[in-house]
Amino acid sequence: MDTASEHTGPSPLASAKFTTLTVEERPDRVVVTLDRPEARNAISARMIRELHTVCEALEDEPRFLLLTGAGRVFAGGADIAELRERGRDQALQGVNSRLFERVRRLPLPTLAAVDGWALGGGAELAYACDLRIAGPDAVFGNPEPGLGILAAAGACWRLPELVGESVAKQVLLAGRRLDARAALACGLVADVVPADELTAAAHRMLDRMARQSATALRLTKLVMDAPGAHPVADDLAQAVLFESADKRERMTAFLERSTTPAPTEARS
Repeated sequence: MDTASEHTGPSPLASAKFTTLTVEERPDRVVVTLDRPEARNAISARMIRELHTVCEALEDEPRFLLLTGAGRVFAGGADIAELRERGRDQALQGVNSRLFERVRRLPLPTLAAVDGWALGGGAELAYACDLRIAGPDAVFGNPEPGLGILAAAGACWRLPELVGESVAKQVLLAGRRLDARAALACGLVADVVPADELTAAAHRMLDRMARQSATALRLTKLVMDAPGAHPVADDLAQAVLFESADKRERMTAFLERSTTPAPTEARS
């Protein structure tokens, strides 16, 4: 069977010094907690740099990524004090948008476990993940126009893809905030679970994916994220998988389970 990664060297995360994140490494996943509770986990320039370090490690050694926030908040937005001082040149650098796109392009699936506020840049970081799961107090919103700016780190095009144009315009133009129930109804989140079960539920979702072929997941994600129709990409990805030993082992195991007679009840 294939695994999430064949990298055997030391992880760069082991020696990294994080001040805005708490990072837990497991063999098949990395759990990252946004950890600035005094600022509602606002996404600062330093947090951006530290998240780039995480992305670099996951590009080098593909594993699942679980993102969550400390203190019953995911992320209350970008750091407004920093945003106020940014000018045209910083906007053109795409400080947040380049990170969030890097998150979106990570090789293996990413999951945001959201409890409490996910606003502004915090919401856009969650939108960049492949999947989202929410606690009952989760709230998604993009209040950027009220600050004289727009949601420029992906929300203007990711959110319509996730929830449809009508709901996206309600959020981005009319200032609607999506609570957990509304986020579930429009498909933004996969499930809503009690707050004290959120982390466990997120790990169960990753556990289900971890039982699948990591190579198949990687190629499925690549094909899904390719722009436009992609029948040739489908065929090429499938050709790679059809030649893998992992595919043959998995299908052989399936066929053996299917042809094994079910046990009969003992007769008295």
